[in-house]
Amino acid sequence: MTRPDLPLLMLDVDGPLNPWAAPECPPGYQTYLVTGLQVGDLHVWLNTGHGERLQRLPYHLVWATTWMHEANVVIGGRALGLPTLDVIEWTGMHLPDPDGLYWKTRQIAAWAGGRPFAWVDDEIGDADREWVAEHYDGPALLHWVDPRVGLVEADFVALEEWAGGLMEGPGGPMEGPDGLMEGRA
Repeated sequence: MTRPDLPLLMLDVDGPLNPWAAPECPPGYQTYLVTGLQVGDLHVWLNTGHGERLQRLPYHLVWATTWMHEANVVIGGRALGLPTLDVIEWTGMHLPDPDGLYWKTRQIAAWAGGRPFAWVDDEIGDADREWVAEHYDGPALLHWVDPRVGLVEADFVALEEWAGGLMEGPGGPMEGPDGLMEGRA
């Protein structure tokens, strides 16, 4: 169910929730074997505590992952205890962008449709932040997450503070003049 009164939180799986680049399964994570995928069987690392932590954030959660609808079943439902979330259905996955943007960036902005949004992903770059600042008509937070560690408490705090800044109105402590706050690099 969409909550138009809340900002959107666009969630990628691989990187933020599954720290795929870690040298070994990080503390607090469990290894899950995902079978029956078109790409074959996958091992993913997930922290079951992230589901509860995400649900406490003042956002409407949305899957922004190549897992698309499978994220609701495999990641959200089974491992993280999340309700069924809206899903961005990608067109042209992994196609190069003419301006050098990450292939998700334009579709994320279009899907958000002017609503305030935060996006957590491990492939966000400066070009994406600049494009959103110039072309998106609402507040947006593009928050990079290190794929070697996944979401950590500092990320959750940054997301809470940014949403809290929206509640305080334009020019609030977490919002710049263009409505964009940069994620950690």
